[in-house]
Amino acid sequence: MTITLSIQRFNPETDSAPYFREYAVQVEPTDRVLDALMRVKSFQDGSLAFRKSCGHGVCGSDAMIIDGKERLACKTLVRDVASSEGQVVRIQPLKHLPVQRDLMVDQGEFFARWRLVKPYLISDQPVPEGRERLQSPEQRLAFEDPTKCILCAACFSACPILDGKNPRFIGPAAIANAARFVFDSRDTGLSARRPALDQPDGVWGCENHFECTRVCPRGIKVTKNINLTKRRLGG
Repeated sequence: MTITLSIQRFNPETDSAPYFREYAVQVEPTDRVLDALMRVKSFQDGSLAFRKSCGHGVCGSDAMIIDGKERLACKTLVRDVASSEGQVVRIQPLKHLPVQRDLMVDQGEFFARWRLVKPYLISDQPVPEGRERLQSPEQRLAFEDPTKCILCAACFSACPILDGKNPRFIGPAAIANAARFVFDSRDTGLSARRPALDQPDGVWGCENHFECTRVCPRGIKVTKNINLTKRRLGG
């Protein structure tokens, strides 16, 4: 069937504002939206800019807003967003991050906020007898959920707090990645992370809208991890 991709275009070197351009693309329902975008770039408009890498939902580089929802283009099938001949599918870049060109956004601020939570193991305990710090299966399960994060920034884009109420909010991904270590039995870095987390722009900025959880392509319970972190911090 043929669908129409209505893609937001913007080149800061030549355009004064974003605009939409439509492309008719021949697809199968089981094709990925990424496949459709590649056909546009390869056969209709080589100037179209978007990111992609692994194509298997692991790298997170092709996160964008497809049919009004943050998704990975490589994990979204045509049949997920279009069911009839000629249907229009609107594609936009992620929100809350500067657009570099078309569907590409500058993730610098996203990663700056992620780094604030010190997303790495901090421990003041010596390794027992020069060996690994062992954990039980139950201890490992305590932080398994946020280890699935691929830093695609879909949750950052979907967060309504960042829409204007508090643009300084550290964001769902940063807190979820903090939770990955806060609940790690080997980690003793809570006090080092507290300045970034225990403040109005940290965990207390979250109002439990659950949009981050709704759009996470890895199925992470982001809001739950934020609330568990609030409890750990004493709220």
